Amino acid sequence: MPDHDDPIALTSAADPNDLIVVAGAGGFIGGHLVSALQKRGHRRIRAVDSKPIGQWHQRPGGVEYVQADLRPAEACYRITEGAAYVFDLAADMGGMGFIEYHRADCMLSALIGAHLLMASRDNQVRRFFFASSACVYNVDKQREADVAPLKEEDAYPAMPEDGYGWEKLFTERLCRHFSEDFGLVTRVARFHNVYGPFGTWDGGREKAPAAICRKVAEAKISGGSEIEIWGDGQQTRSFMYVDDCIEGTLRILFSDYPEPLNLGSDELVSINQMVDIVERIAGVSLRRVYNLGAPKGVRGRNSDNARIREVLGWEPGSRLEAGLEKTYAWIYDELASGRRDPSLSVA
Repeated sequence: MPDHDDPIALTSAADPNDLIVVAGAGGFIGGHLVSALQKRGHRRIRAVDSKPIGQWHQRPGGVEYVQADLRPAEACYRITEGAAYVFDLAADMGGMGFIEYHRADCMLSALIGAHLLMASRDNQVRRFFFASSACVYNVDKQREADVAPLKEEDAYPAMPEDGYGWEKLFTERLCRHFSEDFGLVTRVARFHNVYGPFGTWDGGREKAPAAICRKVAEAKISGGSEIEIWGDGQQTRSFMYVDDCIEGTLRILFSDYPEPLNLGSDELVSINQMVDIVERIAGVSLRRVYNLGAPKGVRGRNSDNARIREVLGWEPGSRLEAGLEKTYAWIYDELASGRRDPSLSVA
């Protein structure tokens, strides 16, 4: 087992010349993962996404870039050829404003998971990582704002978030059975609301932290006096800074634990409290306009981190205010410079 206290040692099981494939590398988390792997000395990284490369937020040099739709099996076989490790972060997804109205599109991502698993098995990939989501959890356990933290076993009996949550839970089961039936080493993390710089912040796919940072920054720049909040602002979540997500992803991949693990902060806040924090960072106070008809998701969701502490001797530790300060500063600079979210660029 790698040394839990040494982040560089976490990938010591992988030779720097091993080929690592990151599917979904044009997305927020995938872009950070590619950069982190490079910083840890890995020299052969194949970064894959369906988006045109000009729409990716991060494009470090020395990486093999591939634009490919991974729903067809042929593409998955092609991009995993020669790979030692595969990270499946590819999905058609976004914040609640996207997934509530694109359930079929979200579920079609199951084709990516199934075909990547088949290709990884047949191409003799050593380890396969699947980025699942807290959306797999039974919605009946998330109907109150003062929610009990969700344990890994709370995904069953199954009643996940419709569309996106079902796709994630189905692909988790595929990982289990590919491991049991074919010996493919698979690892699964259930991401809880990841946020940070270099992610989507406009256009409808952004998640709550980026949307709130953008709205506050827009008001600060324009001299506006109000902010629209989806729902009544009392809904609760925990939010994990992206650096913790990347660290946890690598720890889980190289661990001996075969079952899905929560990967999230357990610092529960309401949306109103998050707005308070961003206003404090920006030095503004805005009148709140509540859009009760907007998509809101479950009433409350928090991560129970007992198992990840037990298994890895580690858990995400970044405080929300510190992470939001970095995120707000980046989004403010993007807006103030007149830059557009690259994910909205025309191909």
